[in-house]
Amino acid sequence: MSCLRSTARWIAFASVLFALSPQLHAQNYHVVSRWTIGGEGGWDYLHMDAPAHRLYIAHGSQVDVVNTETGKRVGAVTGLKGTHGVVLDPDGRTGYISDGGANAIVVFDRHSLAVLGSIPAGSNPDGIVYEPTTKTVWAFNGRSSSATVADGKTRKVVATITLPGRPEFPVADGKGHVFANIEDKSEIAEMDARTHAVLAVWPLAPGESPSGLAIDAAGDRLFSVCHNGKMVVMDSRNGKVLATPSIGTGPDAARYDAKHKLAFSSNGGDGTLTIVDAGKPGYPVLQTVTTEKGARTMALDSVTGRIYLATAKFGPPPTGAAAGQRWRRSIVPGSFTILVVGR
Repeated sequence: MSCLRSTARWIAFASVLFALSPQLHAQNYHVVSRWTIGGEGGWDYLHMDAPAHRLYIAHGSQVDVVNTETGKRVGAVTGLKGTHGVVLDPDGRTGYISDGGANAIVVFDRHSLAVLGSIPAGSNPDGIVYEPTTKTVWAFNGRSSSATVADGKTRKVVATITLPGRPEFPVADGKGHVFANIEDKSEIAEMDARTHAVLAVWPLAPGESPSGLAIDAAGDRLFSVCHNGKMVVMDSRNGKVLATPSIGTGPDAARYDAKHKLAFSSNGGDGTLTIVDAGKPGYPVLQTVTTEKGARTMALDSVTGRIYLATAKFGPPPTGAAAGQRWRRSIVPGSFTILVVGR
């Protein structure tokens, strides 16, 4: 009888652990490694090619490529002017870079890392996304408030879409829709990938000044991280705001882990990574991981669940800078680093 009771207690205890396992799993995130990549200049978005174990990093006038199994830089796409983002063609051979300094989408070979060509874009293309149903590349032009749509095969511009304001980061749902944050209007624009029409523009209130955007395509959810300390969770079918969990300061990227139903915000202002439970009503914050100040952009490895963030060491304020005055921090040469966050 006591054996039966013990077994029953164990089963009950195991059931509780199983029910709590996603939360416990998420709350074990921490910085597990730091890779010094070096080089000079600022950086922007990161993109992960999980099957190839390659991390692409827009880094000044080039795109660094890092092997995520060794943490070593294996090469770079060079000869660029001011990189912002990277996306990969499902063909396994080609990649695309938004080169803001050249007002172009640069096409490169993923094996040799050689530049294959250039497609003209608008003014300062920033966020970039590959749309799979039409096999097109979309670059979002920050200064001209537009999106350049290019055919991935012919490398020709097929459309230029006028947007209601200055775009930031875009995502595609794989069902023929593209979404983009409109930073200066605090909105999200929905576009039709086939007709290139703007289908809807939805307010992000109470979110303000959005930057990073992630998508749960299966669950029809958008996660927009905003500079007033909110992650706005939105229904991508109708623009309804479902939740606004609090995040850190200075966010610039969002990612969604479909395997664990977690949404991430990388916050360079206070040096944190916010982890939100996207599988629970209310979208509660599960954990706030301490990273480093400046670690504002990131990539997610969908296979391992690891997060990669970029940062560097910064120099002192310029001589004569007054207290409270805004100034651009200088980056210490050779200090560019990738932080690896895992469980």
